[in-house]
Amino acid sequence: MKEKIEEALKEIRPALQADGGDVELVEVEGDIVKVRLTGACGGCPMSQMTLKQGIEKHIKKIVPEVRSVEAV
Repeated sequence: MKEKIEEALKEIRPALQADGGDVELVEVEGDIVKVRLTGACGGCPMSQMTLKQGIEKHIKKIVPEVRSVEAV
């Protein structure tokens, strides 16, 4: 499952990097994925929307057993 999550993150990483940010996988705890938003994404007021509507949605599409994606 972790490998599939990494692949999903690789697919959306270019869009984040285009805006000066990035995302890294911290850990997978059961069906909860913990990520760290870095660069411009780390302090952006829209980061929560990016996390839920972008990153979480994409990961769930690739790995349906994921229940939630959280920023740490």
